[in-house]
Amino acid sequence: MKIKITGIGSYIPEKKVSNTDFSEHVFLNEDGTAFGYPNEVVINKFKGITGIEHRRYAEDQYTSSDLAFFASQKAIENAGIDPETIDYIIFAHNFGDVKCGTNQSDMIPSLATRVKHKLQIKNPKCVAYDILFGCPGWIEGVMQANAFIKSGMAKRCLVIGSETLSRVVDAHDRDSMIYSDGAGASIIEASDDETGMLAYESATYANDEANYLFFGKSYNPDLDPDIRYIKMYGRKIYEFALSQVPAAMKSCLDKSGLGIDDVKKILIHQANEKMDEAIINRFYKLYDRPVPKDIMPMSIHELGNSSVATVPTLFDLLIRGEIENQSIQKGDVLIFASVGAGMNINAFVYRY
Repeated sequence: MKIKITGIGSYIPEKKVSNTDFSEHVFLNEDGTAFGYPNEVVINKFKGITGIEHRRYAEDQYTSSDLAFFASQKAIENAGIDPETIDYIIFAHNFGDVKCGTNQSDMIPSLATRVKHKLQIKNPKCVAYDILFGCPGWIEGVMQANAFIKSGMAKRCLVIGSETLSRVVDAHDRDSMIYSDGAGASIIEASDDETGMLAYESATYANDEANYLFFGKSYNPDLDPDIRYIKMYGRKIYEFALSQVPAAMKSCLDKSGLGIDDVKKILIHQANEKMDEAIINRFYKLYDRPVPKDIMPMSIHELGNSSVATVPTLFDLLIRGEIENQSIQKGDVLIFASVGAGMNINAFVYRY
């Protein structure tokens, strides 16, 4: 038995924030000192590394569970199912619901329960719970759905990835320009044909790597040090990702029994364009193959890094033909992969 994605949906907020919108920000070094060059230099360097030109922020009246609800409605409609038949709702996020203008995370009740409530699912045997797994959370949720279905505990699952990172960033940290908001949702069911998940891989590196992403104080020493924001050691994450993600992808592909030339697309977490390109280059080097043209669809240029939402949103856009010069056909082999806080890595091979 295999599992497959029978419905997909995403919610991309309408509020677009351009790089130029950061031109008046007061960016500071970690020690609180000012940069010795203007913001134009910071922004141009940022775009050259990350590829990001725009990102989306959630509308003020919405929280992460709202975005998830909107994406879930689309996934349910796309699958053509009755939501009362969903056995599990698995919601991947990192920071819960953070209302606009606040800095407090709200996770009681769980965000999955909130989505179930918004969907008005009455079936008490539809179990709703959250997972915290960093940016790879949606992929991990799909793997959990796979386990539930194969064990006979479920027939149908709703797996969601949603985040509003714009509400947990330090405005004085240039890394704040990376983050964005959004949601992606998917319906997962058993596959009765040759399509679906073929193999998977997942790992947590928590010795030296555990705190590469963390919650820390603002770089502005005049702000309350007890108010925390998302922080990262970018260089360490970059080196870690290049060292571990290609190897995990190779292990996963080898387990599937397929070869590198069978792969048609790689849907990787939209974290940083240069990092993603380097991961793909190293992955193909493991097989002594050149990187095929258009193997890696990208959404980061316009949508930024919305953490757990990037991969399902990318898949949704790809299926709907909304990524320029990118398409997939029935039977194509895809690799889904991600890396993020934890430090967690995962991947699965999937026949569309």
